[in-house]
Amino acid sequence: MARMVMCKKLGKELPGLTFKPFPNELGQRIYDSISQDAWKLWLEHFKMIMNEYRLSPADPRTNEILYQQAEQFFFSEGAQLPPDYRPPRTKG
Repeated sequence: MARMVMCKKLGKELPGLTFKPFPNELGQRIYDSISQDAWKLWLEHFKMIMNEYRLSPADPRTNEILYQQAEQFFFSEGAQLPPDYRPPRTKG
C-alpha cells in the first residue's frame, strides 16, 4: 500500500514519494509532505528552470538555484517564473 501524505502543494491527501529526492533537509521535507502528483508538476517546472536560466548540471551553483526554486515551488505561495519567461506557443 502506498504511503499517504497530506500534500502541502496540492492541499489533499495523496500517495507520497517513494524516495527522498535531495540529500538534505529540503529533501526530507519534500519526502514527508509532498505527493507524487506534486512531484510530477515539479519535474515539468524543473525543466523550464533549467532551460530558461540556461543552467548547467556541471555548475556547482545549479543545485543551489534548484533547491531555492524547489523550496518556493513546494512551500511558498507560488514559484516565481524567470523574468523573461514566455510560455510556449500552442499550435492552432
